[in-house]
Amino acid sequence: MSDSRRLNVLRAIVEDYVQFREPVGSRALVDRHRLGVSSATIRNDMAVLEEEGLIVAPHTSAGRVPTDAGYRLFVDRISDVKPLSPAERRAIQTLLDEANDLDDVMEKTARLLAQLTHQVALIQYPTIGSARVRHLDVVALAEDRALVVLITSNGHVEQRVVPLGAPATVEDLSDARARLLGLIDARPLTEVPTLLGRLRSSGVDAETGERSGDAGPDTLLLDRLAAAVVSLVGFAGQDRIVMAGTANLARATRDFPLTILPVLEALEEQVVMLRLLSEMGQDEAGVTVRIGHENPYEPLSEASVIASGYGPAAASRLGVVGPTRMDYPTSMAAVRAVARYLSRILAG
Repeated sequence: MSDSRRLNVLRAIVEDYVQFREPVGSRALVDRHRLGVSSATIRNDMAVLEEEGLIVAPHTSAGRVPTDAGYRLFVDRISDVKPLSPAERRAIQTLLDEANDLDDVMEKTARLLAQLTHQVALIQYPTIGSARVRHLDVVALAEDRALVVLITSNGHVEQRVVPLGAPATVEDLSDARARLLGLIDARPLTEVPTLLGRLRSSGVDAETGERSGDAGPDTLLLDRLAAAVVSLVGFAGQDRIVMAGTANLARATRDFPLTILPVLEALEEQVVMLRLLSEMGQDEAGVTVRIGHENPYEPLSEASVIASGYGPAAASRLGVVGPTRMDYPTSMAAVRAVARYLSRILAG
């Protein structure tokens, strides 16, 4: 559609429908917007828009609502994603600066994004990607138990209590930690299992810590700690999602003609949502939008998803899910801004 006036009419219909949740008529457009033409001209433009499949009459009233194609054209023609207000930017900075660890960062980010957009927020935990070992600690809990703490460069903090199989002194644990760290310090997480394999070659099970055959106490200690570190690396690499704002979706039941239940069920399937986020690319504005039937999963055919990458190479994803009747400019701006702040915090 090349007619800029009809594009303005479509924009006005989208904005009014998002705000008032009622079909939009020509008289309302004349009253609320400075379109510079008569009500009759707007009716003609609306007829063309309807012929092109961009708006539709939900019932016999004179009002029209946008279709998925209409929302898509509106989103594609957004010349610039509006910036967040200074108050919104301060809220993001303050909340995330107060986070204590990665879990806290993820949970606060999800809550914040849900509050900013009034949609359901999804945050994928940082993927291993190019993450490296940042720190390793071994803390004595008892003479035969220790706490192993692994900190990665992408913010993961993983820990596990390890039965040592025999008494060990603080000096024993310190020496063992130094040997382990000497092998894996600043190395990519993907290399850790191989690097520590030599310490586990005598048959310690990574999960149970059980060992076959005889071994001296130093070897047994190293094997059990190495097995714990390898297990922690595996846990850090698991794909996980934190979600917030489901109540926002529940309040939008009128936006789902049939039922909201399939959307809620899809949100509970982390594998589905992880796949959806990973399949969404990223355009020049830093965000990707899928509207209604553009989503490859039938339960989300009446919903829209806005996503952006964050972290190194934008390898991890965050986004929001909501009805197609969504404030796209505001939601796109919030998703993009939160992704940038989160990247900055994790890089620090």
